[in-house]
Amino acid sequence: MDTVWIIIALVFIIAFVFSMFGQGGGSVYTPVLFLFGYAVLVSVSTSLVLNLITSVSAGYIFYRHGMIDIKRSLLFVPGIIIGSLTGSVVDNLHIVSTTFLLWLFVAFLVVAGARMVYAIREKGQTEGACPTTFSKRMYALIIAVSFLVGLLSSMLGVGGGIIIVPFMAYICKYPTRWAAGASHLIISFSALFGVIGHSAFGNIDLPLVLETGVAVLIGGNLGGRIGVRMKSGMMKVGVGIIMWVLAAQVILKLLGYL
Repeated sequence: MDTVWIIIALVFIIAFVFSMFGQGGGSVYTPVLFLFGYAVLVSVSTSLVLNLITSVSAGYIFYRHGMIDIKRSLLFVPGIIIGSLTGSVVDNLHIVSTTFLLWLFVAFLVVAGARMVYAIREKGQTEGACPTTFSKRMYALIIAVSFLVGLLSSMLGVGGGIIIVPFMAYICKYPTRWAAGASHLIISFSALFGVIGHSAFGNIDLPLVLETGVAVLIGGNLGGRIGVRMKSGMMKVGVGIIMWVLAAQVILKLLGYL
């Protein structure tokens, strides 16, 4: 019972911190559950459920403040769905090794994290309004990125927001808080279909989900309330630091220390 309360406290803190920056927290839920003795696939599938709860809880706060461009955020959904379902099948059938994919993921996290942290030097710069239209090339890029997000989220149990927020902020030119809001909506679809895929293989630990779900719901809601008031520069730095922490975590896992 003591262990359960420690896990509940940890997932609350994770949901609270990550939801401020448009993240679901799946990148940390998975190793936390694994370190407490849960099987890898159970940890991944439970992480996806908690990711879903965090994103819905925090996303509702961003929605209430008018910080989600629903129409253009939904452009990510088809690729997310296909990627998530594909990832769950690949994961459970052990079709491919994820080692090479993880090293590429690390390289992305280090470089993109540096770009986000660099925002602290961009004082005096103001962000524009949300874009109202995209080019055909951008639509194609969104489809490719959304598929990758769904694939990684489902296979590794990581939060897709770690890719979505910098992509929307720097490539799609969204204000950072709007990118965070859109990220929560998009992550909800990614996590949902990842959960559906994993549940087909019987990996959902319902008692564990019920024990941690309420803590994540409350933590995500509180974190979202802070996130909608956070300055864009601070939000970018926060996302960048989270990306570096995740990169270090993945490297330790690849080297056999986790």
